[in-house]
Amino acid sequence: MNILFATPECAPYVKTGGLGDVSAALPAMLASMGHDVRVLLPAYRGMKVAGVVGDSVDLPPQGPWPAAQLLPVRTESGLTLFLLACPGLYQRAGGPYVDQSGHDYGDNPLRFGFLARVAAQLGTPASPCAPWRADVVHANDWPCALAPLYLAQARAAQPFASIAASVLTIHNLAFQGVFPMETADLLGIAPHWRGIDGVEFWGQLSMLKAGLQFADRITTVSPSYAREIQTPEFGAGLDGVLRAQSHKLTGILNGIDTRAWNPAHDKLIAHRYSRADLAGKTLDKGALQSQCGLKPDPRAMLFGVVSRLTSQKGIDLVLQGLPGLLAQGAQLAVLGQGEAGLHASLAELARAHPSQVSVTFGFDEALAHRIEAGADVFLMPSRFEPCGLNQMYSQAYGTPPIVTAVGGLADSVTDATRDPAHGTGFVMRSVDAAGFDDALRRAVAAWREPARWRRIQGNGMARHFGWDESAAQYAEVYERAMRSIGVTTGTAPDRHTH
Repeated sequence: MNILFATPECAPYVKTGGLGDVSAALPAMLASMGHDVRVLLPAYRGMKVAGVVGDSVDLPPQGPWPAAQLLPVRTESGLTLFLLACPGLYQRAGGPYVDQSGHDYGDNPLRFGFLARVAAQLGTPASPCAPWRADVVHANDWPCALAPLYLAQARAAQPFASIAASVLTIHNLAFQGVFPMETADLLGIAPHWRGIDGVEFWGQLSMLKAGLQFADRITTVSPSYAREIQTPEFGAGLDGVLRAQSHKLTGILNGIDTRAWNPAHDKLIAHRYSRADLAGKTLDKGALQSQCGLKPDPRAMLFGVVSRLTSQKGIDLVLQGLPGLLAQGAQLAVLGQGEAGLHASLAELARAHPSQVSVTFGFDEALAHRIEAGADVFLMPSRFEPCGLNQMYSQAYGTPPIVTAVGGLADSVTDATRDPAHGTGFVMRSVDAAGFDDALRRAVAAWREPARWRRIQGNGMARHFGWDESAAQYAEVYERAMRSIGVTTGTAPDRHTH
């Protein structure tokens, strides 16, 4: 298949969360399976990429859409990126979604509507990169979610043309791309697509809802999350839409890059180790304590957090449970950024207990790896978690996680209390302070029994979280999407180029 993977971020070029990792690993795995995969990504300011590997393609201005270029760039993994170069939209000093002060860009509807429109064009006979055009356009999250609508509009306008199938992946339903309805004029959405069966969401325009309504298939990033988002508790106001579209919805657990996240080969940690020989992990604990300014004590139980510092991630539960742990001599190393109030509380704890608490605000890839390797336990008490990757990294690094029984956490962590023979971590029995404290007590008790702890570590390190199985499931979804609208690969003689 010719697959276009449309995304607002892709590691290592631009990343704010798990979507960036997925956008690097999943297309690479699909390409290794023999598919012709191109990744469409805005050309943001400061991106460090290799040289252009083919002719750039001019995109002339049309209506509200500005002039732009598509620049084909080859990644280290051999993938081709189509960089959407439009300096007026993407060459900015802030992040992909917000300015330097943390506020959303006012023209985000145009910035990401344009990305989605170009993605859809690459799946039509008018593909600007002809003779290459997509059999499937895989749109990711709200910034790309209008692509299925634009493809549906193209089918309506050209009923006998070969138009790509569309797949939309929800990485986090909480972010929906909601804007005033008058934005529909700017985005070229015809009036008859603007009702409750189209883009309308409580009187406004929701890009994500548009994708849910018009995508040929919908996926999300874990089986449990696919079930959860069809309920009012987790559906963020779209549970009714998702129930109506449930026949198109599949939950596929994300994988991890097992080359980058492997303690036996990780160049970012001080000492390599494996399931058969954990000596290096003990040394990594000492190295982490030293780097973070914590007391160099191998007998101190060291907890790690690498996360957005928000209530969604349960950081308030960590703060509530921490005093009791500190009283027992435990330590905590935190890396992340998020809500101002949680920043202030964590910073105060670090000032009050400098030998036991270390907090680093921001993101540091090397420190993230070192916390996974050096911590004894990883804390991830999320109130909801579509998939999560750190609980998988933690198990790979022999760092049993404490998690809630939601989303991908429920799908990827086996509780060591309920299943002593196969347990890989500790699953909270309730998503509250009592549930967190109970999981902490169970983890501390297990850590004090070295043989039992090594078994839990070994179970986690034996798990396979690579992308191969998940990529095969995505390929099946693509095929179902194509069959549902009668698209087959190779329908035109110029369809595939290699």
